[in-house]
Amino acid sequence: MHSTTSLRLSILLGQDDMWHHKPRYQEIVKRARDSGLAGASVWRGVEGYGASSRIHTTRLLDLAESLPVLVVIIDDEQRIRAFTSDIAELLTEATVTLDEVEHLHFGSEVAE
Repeated sequence: MHSTTSLRLSILLGQDDMWHHKPRYQEIVKRARDSGLAGASVWRGVEGYGASSRIHTTRLLDLAESLPVLVVIIDDEQRIRAFTSDIAELLTEATVTLDEVEHLHFGSEVAE
């Protein structure tokens, strides 16, 4: 096992946030892939609220719209910062955080 320092990009938005008639998170993942980033994952929350203070939850069918969605991408700091700048137009209605993380690599190691 060895580790490197990477940057984690977290983008929090609503599942109903759209970009050209498609979910905004799908466009972010597509652009991450097209940019050659190591990977991207999308997580859907079961409950949350944002600036409106209106709680969105899966518990009540009438409030089940716009559940929180989290897109997480981890890669080299320079690549993440460049990608974030490239997708700024997609981030106007999102909460975006960058965190330094220790990225652990498991598996067979190359003999030196």
